[in-house]
Amino acid sequence: MGEGDVEIKGKVVLIKKNVLSPNDFNATVLDDAQDFNSQAVSLQLVSATVGDPNDGNRGIVGEAAHLEEAISSLTSLAAGESEFGVTFRWEEEIGIPGAVIVKNNQEDEFFLKSITLEDYPGKGRIHCVCDSWVYNVSKYTYDRIFFANDTYLPANTPGPLKPYRDDELFNLRGDGVAVDKQLEEWDRVYDYAYYDDLGNPKDPRPVLGGTDEYPYPRRGKTGPPPTEEDTDSKSKPDVYVPRDEKFGHLKQADFLGLTLKSLAQSVIPIIRSLLKGTPNEYDSIEDVLKLFEGGLPVPMTPPINNKVRNDVPFEMLRSIFVTDQAGRSFLKFPLPDNIKEDKTAWKTDEEFARQMLAGVNPLVIRRLQEFPPTSKLDPTKYGNQNSTITAAHIEKNLEGLTVEQALSNNRVYILDSHDALMPYLNRINSTSNKIYATRTLLFLKNDDTLKPIAIELSLLHSEGEEHGAVSQVFTPSEVGVEGSIWQLAKAYVGVNDYGYHELISHWLSTHAVTEPFVIATNRHLSALHPINKLLVPHYRDTMDINASARQSLINAGGILESIVFPDKFAMEMSAVVYKSWNFMEQALPTDLIKRGLAEIITEADGPKLRLLIKDYPYASDGLEIWSAIETWVKEYCTIYYPNDATVQSDVELQAWWKEVREVGHGDLQNETWWPTMQTVSDLTQSCTIIIWLASALHAAVNFGQYAYNAFLPNRPTISRRFMPVPGTKEYEMLETNPDKVFLETITTEIQSITGTALMQLLSMHASDEVYLGTRDSPEWTTDQKTIVAFEKFGGKLLEIEEEISEKNKDPNLKNRRGPVELPYTLLVPTSSPGVTGKGIPNSVSI
Repeated sequence: MGEGDVEIKGKVVLIKKNVLSPNDFNATVLDDAQDFNSQAVSLQLVSATVGDPNDGNRGIVGEAAHLEEAISSLTSLAAGESEFGVTFRWEEEIGIPGAVIVKNNQEDEFFLKSITLEDYPGKGRIHCVCDSWVYNVSKYTYDRIFFANDTYLPANTPGPLKPYRDDELFNLRGDGVAVDKQLEEWDRVYDYAYYDDLGNPKDPRPVLGGTDEYPYPRRGKTGPPPTEEDTDSKSKPDVYVPRDEKFGHLKQADFLGLTLKSLAQSVIPIIRSLLKGTPNEYDSIEDVLKLFEGGLPVPMTPPINNKVRNDVPFEMLRSIFVTDQAGRSFLKFPLPDNIKEDKTAWKTDEEFARQMLAGVNPLVIRRLQEFPPTSKLDPTKYGNQNSTITAAHIEKNLEGLTVEQALSNNRVYILDSHDALMPYLNRINSTSNKIYATRTLLFLKNDDTLKPIAIELSLLHSEGEEHGAVSQVFTPSEVGVEGSIWQLAKAYVGVNDYGYHELISHWLSTHAVTEPFVIATNRHLSALHPINKLLVPHYRDTMDINASARQSLINAGGILESIVFPDKFAMEMSAVVYKSWNFMEQALPTDLIKRGLAEIITEADGPKLRLLIKDYPYASDGLEIWSAIETWVKEYCTIYYPNDATVQSDVELQAWWKEVREVGHGDLQNETWWPTMQTVSDLTQSCTIIIWLASALHAAVNFGQYAYNAFLPNRPTISRRFMPVPGTKEYEMLETNPDKVFLETITTEIQSITGTALMQLLSMHASDEVYLGTRDSPEWTTDQKTIVAFEKFGGKLLEIEEEISEKNKDPNLKNRRGPVELPYTLLVPTSSPGVTGKGIPNSVSI
């Protein structure tokens, strides 16, 4: 070593490609690969304080160091990780390192977790959080660089690092990649595209996005744009997603990596083949329960062997098919939580209504402020669409109040799918599905529970839609044919609620609207940027699960179309709903006020939000989570943005927000509700909403799906025929076998099994899930103020978790458990792996 040189010891944590196969993960983790050539991986330090005047003042690059022998027996490493030593020679006069260039000269790629310099003189520990795939150098036209975990606004970036910062964003935008290039797995390009990949030439679907008719959030670019030879919708067999956005190795090993594709291409065909020749109908509710208790016998041993394991996750098959001691095979799923305590409580009016406040779709119910309910549909096109529900229908169930008194006392609520569905009714009903547009009125009782008081089922006039609606009104009944008719009316409502939940509350409102933020953040906010560090954990796995959904769930003929009532119109309908999407209204307090479920009141210590239904579990718990996120975001942002001027002068931030509005959500760019991103308040509001959407909102509408939707009679996915009318065979059967009429009206056997398998997958937490208030790397920043604020945030979430547990024990809060005795835990922040009905992951990760 020369005079002035120092020797810097470091360590590198990476995951070799050989441990990333989900087919035999446990074996490969224990087997150290023989073909990993550590000497073929080189690292070079980059100075953050001394630039090269002959190279645009870029930070001086040190000489190459190579990985040394792997360090064994480190219990701190996660499964599959390997740690290597590295020794750098560095000249002190070229300053303090602020980044590392990594070159991979071996054939196989590897996943680089982190690089740490143990003790740099005068600086101490320098840590780089990498979390990126590194391919052979031949795959890149630039050097792979990883920055230390320091945080800088663009204007405060050390001069020698600024060119590297700009180059990295240039590369991530794909500015150097031809627009017609088919993107490959090693490309690190984040760009936008329309939803033009849902159909195929034989079964096309409208392109979503880019038009007034079908506006939509943008998805990630997957390759070249459509050509003139393409139909208006095309199918891409190999969907590109930036490799760093793909599921990690542990999630792959949990079999979640192949989720939707495996379910669609392997599991469901196996189930269909095994059930071939068996009845397509359930004869009784007991038959439905057999799916969870004892299992449904299948005519042959399911082919769970090595051949199938190559096509479908073995654990998925093993969890669905069981074999008894006699060698007989059964199709069986775990018992859903909502029928564990009581097999019939789901039928009650109390439970039907409670799920609008504490089920998986608590986002639609609103307070009724005019009676009868009116329609906003164009009367010149759709005629009179106002409700036919009268005071005579409901006043007998208003506990002595008149309709006017009940409305003025905030006692009447509505679940309304009428206007959303009416324009599509004739098209949907031309398929095998038969649905109604529905309005459900509910009364708030003195004990803060809801009871349904009227259900209106509407169709378009047979002489033409311009003649208005033809409606029937049904009121509660518990006995005889009237009781069976009432159960059917609730089922039609449940069908609409299920479809709206999956298409709007779940897919559109969390998955789809979040993806543009993921793309824009990677394109415009450097890894050194504070808002990148704040938001990136909330994007984990989102692009990957969305791409899988486009291939197997929401595509033409995919799982969703096969089990939800809109059939091939499903995604088209979600685009129509997106027209009225408002980013600012995604804030929970704003949403609750808009729906008439909360109001601002003035108290001595300032304005407060008051719930009009005090026992509203989603809102009650959600407001606590919302407040914790909002407090954390405000504390974080003010560390880096002490005033509005710093927001306005941040060139990366302004480019990010401009692209979110004008491209990512470009179909709504002219809406006046968008924040202008000129103040610290604009920034904190926007980041709070993004985090809420990706974490708590998604958790609330996703992880209870198995508990509430797996048992299909509770929330049917499809209705196949209309309400029986007097004089028909079906009406007569209501007297002798009402359950059979009910089951022949709703989802078929194979559809219910498909839906149950889907609900099980979507409700599952992976073993490597990262929950709200935690990070997968404890060294994600060096800023001590930030670390203290984040620890405070995590502590507050744990307090909320304890509070939720106590509320669930309170017998006065009846909506928290209901007749099914299922406590509301969907906004409990933490969870163990598997189907738990609780836990808030940081991101839309499944």
